[in-house]
Amino acid sequence: MINFINKILTKIFGSSGDRVKKELQPVVDEVNVFEESTRALDDEALAGKTEEFRSRLAQGETLDGLLPEAFAVCREASSRVLRTATGVPMRHFDVQIMGGVALHRGRIAEMSTGEGKTLVATLACYLNALEKKGVHVVTVNDYLAQRDRDWMAPLFEFLGMSSGAIQGEMDSVERLEMYARDITYGTNNEFGFDYLRDNMKIHLEQQVQGRGRNFAIVDEVDSILVDEARTPLIISGPAEKSTDKYHIADRVAKRLVKGQDFELKEKERSIVFTEAGIEKAEGLVGVKSFYVGKDMEWPHLLEQSLKAHHVYHQDDHYLIDNGEVKIIDEFTGRALEGRTWSEGLHQAVEAKEGLKIRRENQTLATITLQHYFKLYSKLSGMTGTALTEAVEFDSIYKLSVAPIPTNKPLIRDDIPDVVYMTAREKYYAIVDEIVRVNEQGRPVLVGTTSVEKSELLSGLLKRRGVKHYILNAKHHDREADIVADAGQAGRVTLSTNMAGRGTDIVLGDGVVDKGGLHVIGTERHESRRIDNQLRGRCARQGDPGSSIFFLSLEDDLMRRFAGERVQSMLKKIGMKEGEEISHPWVSRSIAKAQKKVEAYHFDIRKNLLEYDGVMNEQRTIVYDQRQSILEGGGLSMMVEGMMEKVCSLQVPKYLSQEAIEESVEADGEVIEAYDPLAELYTWASSAYGIDEDFQLDAGRSQADHTGAFSDRIMEAYQERYAERTSANGEENMQRAERFILLMELDDKWKDHLHAMDTLRHAIGLRGYAQIDPKIAYKREGYEMFSEMLDRFRASVTQLVLRVQVGEEDEQELDSGLDDAEFQHSGLAPGTQPESPMQEASDPSAQAPVKTIVNKAPKVGRNDPCLCGSGKKFKKCCGQGS
Repeated sequence: MINFINKILTKIFGSSGDRVKKELQPVVDEVNVFEESTRALDDEALAGKTEEFRSRLAQGETLDGLLPEAFAVCREASSRVLRTATGVPMRHFDVQIMGGVALHRGRIAEMSTGEGKTLVATLACYLNALEKKGVHVVTVNDYLAQRDRDWMAPLFEFLGMSSGAIQGEMDSVERLEMYARDITYGTNNEFGFDYLRDNMKIHLEQQVQGRGRNFAIVDEVDSILVDEARTPLIISGPAEKSTDKYHIADRVAKRLVKGQDFELKEKERSIVFTEAGIEKAEGLVGVKSFYVGKDMEWPHLLEQSLKAHHVYHQDDHYLIDNGEVKIIDEFTGRALEGRTWSEGLHQAVEAKEGLKIRRENQTLATITLQHYFKLYSKLSGMTGTALTEAVEFDSIYKLSVAPIPTNKPLIRDDIPDVVYMTAREKYYAIVDEIVRVNEQGRPVLVGTTSVEKSELLSGLLKRRGVKHYILNAKHHDREADIVADAGQAGRVTLSTNMAGRGTDIVLGDGVVDKGGLHVIGTERHESRRIDNQLRGRCARQGDPGSSIFFLSLEDDLMRRFAGERVQSMLKKIGMKEGEEISHPWVSRSIAKAQKKVEAYHFDIRKNLLEYDGVMNEQRTIVYDQRQSILEGGGLSMMVEGMMEKVCSLQVPKYLSQEAIEESVEADGEVIEAYDPLAELYTWASSAYGIDEDFQLDAGRSQADHTGAFSDRIMEAYQERYAERTSANGEENMQRAERFILLMELDDKWKDHLHAMDTLRHAIGLRGYAQIDPKIAYKREGYEMFSEMLDRFRASVTQLVLRVQVGEEDEQELDSGLDDAEFQHSGLAPGTQPESPMQEASDPSAQAPVKTIVNKAPKVGRNDPCLCGSGKKFKKCCGQGS
């Protein structure tokens, strides 16, 4: 019924593609008006248009006003300096002009594979780079970033613009140079991690994204903003936790029985312990209870070990290379160099495989891709498959999808799915299909979902004597070459998921006449987009081609989401082992299963966004404050403002009724005489060295006393601050303030991130008390953040009055800052869906850091104070600590 209604509405209003074409065609016509005049210009005059456009912008014209002529200039320049592999001038088609307009307007241009998205991006890049605010082109890997930049660089250079590409191995100086250029190519991880690293720098001039985030074009936008959006970017450093517990957890996990001691939720990839399982595990570990004191970490350790054994499998989720566990990207099949799972999962896998365990990392900085890309003033994207996620793009990023027509009609033959009862039958049928098509001289591209399955299929092909090329995480060195040659006659290529995405498959001589490239999918992916991307590898630019998917009831998707329903239906119609079925009903059932999974993953991403919304607000406040410190204006005023805030919080505490009641037990007996003025004096003198005699005035209210005492403390503070400034020198004092502010803010923020991680892991338990975990997380997270800021202000205002900087100490300050910076730099980014992406510092590469050791004995809050006053520490020198 719904399909029928959709058909009626499409007939009345046209398809979304028809509407986009109707909207954008007038702009294309305006661009074409300038074609003859731009073609008549010589090279020098054409290149000179860039400065003319910039001059017109300075005089008040807008980018929208310049668009038709600027696009015409870019198209003409492209036809003069860019060539295809066969030497044909690269001139933008009208449909590519439409794509460029959509990008400039901050939309997602959905363009079929092979329609020249790389060339389309140059139009929006050129126009927006006229403002000299920087344009970022985001790709899925370093290879594509460098390739696309090198390919398009002659066009930008001809037009007087600079371009560069960020690469993972680049140092800060090289990155700074790349970001200073008009157009910068790079991966989503590199851009995101550079943003986090910038907010860990200790000198303003070291920040590579100093111009901010003006305009970004995200290539393969669905892969980056949807598939990888479940994964936060994390920069981390080594934590202090011993690795011994991972070995113990691994041994215990091997003795726990699935279905008896724990339940495996395969769909959610989670572990749930039974009561019996908890008791058994407590006995095996040798502790009385997992829910008391330091032993509370055991359930998490065991859960990660069980995941390592039952959820994450070698050659499917990871491979072992030279004694290291390397994550396999779920979406590309590539090994992710230098990347680790977080939350102890990586260590659990290493323990399972009997490898040396690396130390777990502590979060130093983190952000989700969703929130990072929302920092851009304008965002757009390109992909061949966006409409299936149009709702998500709109709700999270406020991006609408513009389907761009193909330059030539699509003539691909999408053959209905073929379903078998078992995986064994399916693989033999796939081999038969490969042999049949290969004998026709047509190239075959086979898409698999894991390294293990590509190796299995490779073994079957070897038995049949079929020469083939395999591309997965174990054979990634020649990725682009293997994919580029996949269109040659008689070629058979096995590829995991979308390895090689972004590289064109050019058909060899005579292949078009034989029917073009034949694409075989070995099972349906959880996302329809990935299936569509695989189909899209063939029949580009009007070429012929065909695609087919071979499925079995033992496939992951069928087993987890559609198995019982489809299996019962197939049994009803009498299907037996060895038989195949191809029916629209089966395809519809699979599509429904995929929609279920997509909705489930959308909920995960929405959930992540809601939780990270709390952290995002806090991160914005901290990073804004940090940036103000780096810029260095009015630091003394900033510190003074902090002291005013400290007074406004602390002074009322000593004069409040609650403070007095703290010293009285429930039965009314006075534990200790409470003198608010003595307590206030003790706090002011111990924390700030302020020697003030406070007296109560019977004729004044508590509020009046609070204001008066705060003013007197502030006056005394300013006097002491002036003394410190005079002793140290104004310039040294400013540098010391800057160092203290950065050091304390970074330290408190790091501890807060750890506390928020702990809260996030524990917050789910609030559901048992009928409390919404999200509401509890927001409330408690806000309280923790407020307390963190209070501690930050208190420590800064106290340290500033104690700092002593002489000429000999000036280099010491810089050395301390450099050490801190060194620990924050030289980190390699990483990712894995379902577990946070991490950037882990290498302890062996760090410079030695001087540690300030507090040699004073530890004092409990209820112990007698060491100053000899006779009071408890919490009521004396420990007040406010």
